[in-house]
Amino acid sequence: MKPVVTVYSRSGCHLCENAELTLAGLTEELNFELEIKLIDGSEELEKLYGHEVPVIHINGEHHDFFRVDVERFKSSLERHHPRR
Repeated sequence: MKPVVTVYSRSGCHLCENAELTLAGLTEELNFELEIKLIDGSEELEKLYGHEVPVIHINGEHHDFFRVDVERFKSSLERHHPRR
């Protein structure tokens, strides 16, 4: 089963768009599913992530926010891949 990477994002957010594009470009190479969740209009998500978007989770665990450090992301993602 592929790891699921979730990006909590906001409409019109330049940092969010950059993170989404970076991660989208890695999905095939690193074998994970990418899910984008907009926090717009969600009081609960705004309260949790409103000042830190984009917020990135791997399999529901907080990974990072603001920017994607590709090497750090690869290292974290590796821990979430099932052993072969």
